[in-house]
Amino acid sequence: MRRDIEAAGMSVAMVTTYPDFTHPDARQRERELALEQEAVAVTAALGGRLLRVTAGQAHPETGREEGIAWAVEGLRKLVESTRGSGVTLVYENHGKPGAWQYTDFSQPPDIFLEIARATADVGLGINFDTANATAFAEDPLALLDQIIDRVVSVHAADTAVRGELQHVLLGTGLTPFASLFRRLHQAGWDGWICMEENARQGRQGVVDAARFVRQTWQETANM
Repeated sequence: MRRDIEAAGMSVAMVTTYPDFTHPDARQRERELALEQEAVAVTAALGGRLLRVTAGQAHPETGREEGIAWAVEGLRKLVESTRGSGVTLVYENHGKPGAWQYTDFSQPPDIFLEIARATADVGLGINFDTANATAFAEDPLALLDQIIDRVVSVHAADTAVRGELQHVLLGTGLTPFASLFRRLHQAGWDGWICMEENARQGRQGVVDAARFVRQTWQETANM
């Protein structure tokens, strides 16, 4: 697969995964760690730079404090056990992937920030998702400000409503891209922006989204 990717003149910026470190079964949490260690190895073999990770699901049996402790433990172990792989791990303020039964345990911004603070010293990066921040944070710009020094990559995505994630074509929803991009510029950030184009408009949707992201990034560079 790596040969095919490189033959097409492309490279892998990011692989996205969904570790469930908040599972109430300790044995399953151990399996989640092993699966993520394998995912790091696969990402490295593909020549990938980044691996997106999550805290885990909001299992009904998992309380707030124990869930935070388990997520922090799993994420720290993952970072420490994969040093030297050449892959940077980035933790996301996530919502709910289709592969999960429940929403992300750290969807609430206060839980996300607590886990982020508790993993800062091991070198875990942040993947800032613009749509999730818009949907679930009272102020997405304020959320970005609290972790901007940890942001390694950005998922550019858009949502039509607040309180839930409802993907729309980038630039047509509520996400304040100009304000967020301007703040990243001001911080001297110059990392990967990975589009999450989920408006189901086919190739044209991807083309339009890419044009919007590039144009908005360039326009906010000197603002």
